[in-house]
Amino acid sequence: MLSRVLLVCLSLSLYSSASSLSCRWVDHKFRQHSRNSLDLIDTMAHNSTNTTEDAEVNFPNDLYKQASKASAEDKLSFTVQILEEMVALFEEDHSNASWEENTVDQFLMVVTQQANGLHSCVSRLYETTVSHNKKKNKKLHMHFKRLSRHVLEQMGHSAESWELIRKEMKTHLMRADQLVLSLLTN
Repeated sequence: MLSRVLLVCLSLSLYSSASSLSCRWVDHKFRQHSRNSLDLIDTMAHNSTNTTEDAEVNFPNDLYKQASKASAEDKLSFTVQILEEMVALFEEDHSNASWEENTVDQFLMVVTQQANGLHSCVSRLYETTVSHNKKKNKKLHMHFKRLSRHVLEQMGHSAESWELIRKEMKTHLMRADQLVLSLLTN
C-alpha cells in the first residue's frame, strides 16, 4: 500500500515537472524509459515460476494500424492511453503472480513516467491547435477491460493469468515503442 502511495506522489511530481519538458522528452527520455520498462517486464518473467501455454488473447493489431496512420498528436495520445490502461491493469490483485513486488513497483513507476512524459508532449502539441477535446479510444479501453474480465477474473487472478497478461503487455510496450519512434524518424 505504501508503495502505491509513493507511486502516486512520484507520478504527480513527475507530471508537473514533465510538463515543462515539451517534446524534447520524446527525443531524450522516451527510449531510456522504454528500454527500462521492457527490461523490467522481462525480469518479471525471469522471476516467474509459471509456465503457461500460449492462449489466444486477441491483440488489437487493427487499432495499432489505425494509430500508425494518425497524426503525431493522436499517436502520442494513443500511446499515453495504452500506458495508462496498463498501469490500471497492474493495479489489480497480482498477489498470486510470482513476481517480486519491488520489480512490479519499478515497472509501474517507469510506465507512469513514460505516460506522463508523453502526456506533456500531447499537451504542448495541443496548445497550438484550436480545441483539445481528445477522448479515449473506446476500442482500446474495451480491449484492456476484456483482459481484466476474460483473462484475470475468469482465471481467478491466478499466476497463469498474470503471465498471459505480462506477455500481452510486453507486446503492447514493443508496439507502442515503435509507434512513438516512428515520430522521430519522420
